Amino acid sequence: GWLLALGAGGGAVQMALAQTTGQVTAAMVLIGAGCSPVLMAAYYIFAKSFPPALFGTLASAMVGLGSLGNIAGSVPLAWAVATFGWRETMAGLAVLTLAGATGVLTLLRDPPPEQAAQPGSVLDVLAIRALWPIAALMFVAYAPAAAIRGLWAGPYLDQVHGLAAVGIGRVTLAMALAMVAGSFLYGPLDRLLGRRKALIAGGNLICALGCLALGLWPAAGVWQATALMAVIGLSGATFGLVVAHARAFVPPHLTGRGVTLINLFAIAGAGVAQFALGPVFATVRAGTPDPATAFATVFLTFAGALALGLAAYALAQDRAD
Repeated sequence: GWLLALGAGGGAVQMALAQTTGQVTAAMVLIGAGCSPVLMAAYYIFAKSFPPALFGTLASAMVGLGSLGNIAGSVPLAWAVATFGWRETMAGLAVLTLAGATGVLTLLRDPPPEQAAQPGSVLDVLAIRALWPIAALMFVAYAPAAAIRGLWAGPYLDQVHGLAAVGIGRVTLAMALAMVAGSFLYGPLDRLLGRRKALIAGGNLICALGCLALGLWPAAGVWQATALMAVIGLSGATFGLVVAHARAFVPPHLTGRGVTLINLFAIAGAGVAQFALGPVFATVRAGTPDPATAFATVFLTFAGALALGLAAYALAQDRAD
């Protein structure tokens, strides 16, 4: 609660007041640090306070609820920035974040402590070899939907399809809705089918094919691009289910560290993708007059990374809660 208030709330205030790119970067770091405990705290509570069979459903639902912010970050955000200005919008987000942190500090209760907690560390989690192929997939599975929705969609739709802010907001809204729907869909399917590995692999395979199609035909049209982004968002929303798959191999006393570590692979993969693809895109863009070619390189890279992750994941053991 305090980290959310001081980090995310304070970072939003810093963003609203920023005058230089360095101050913007510092604000982004604060926001990232402030938001980082929210999902892992929820997963820890789910693991300690609810039956194991519900973990996959609850984990996916939590991601779905969190993804509602993607909806707020599309058309509503574009409207707010156009109406009030981006600094005023960031100030409003700071107020909402501080209200959320206040709710956490006031209403949330920690799960009861274990009577005889065993010692353990992240190194003990890393020693569980069954997690390695799952972590390999997680490193690449979250990046396509998160990076395309959060970074690449805007420039792509602007430079290739000539859309303005409102048009970009509509397309990203469709992708955000698909990500929410996927998150809520995977949990019940996990319980219904009872074949977690096949469900995760199938979803990421469809996501890879969506990235491949977007890379092969980047300039096909706005409707085609919107549909493919929605497919990527829907099928790529396996985050909660992959965490559930990993948690099934982690002993109870390492639950918190286990879900945090597998989440770290997801966030690290998305971060590495942002840093790595920037120079690649710039190099290709400098060598061609057609921006579609440069964006195609990005989408094809995501498809290739998912293919490698799926190859590693083929070695994983299937296990349900």
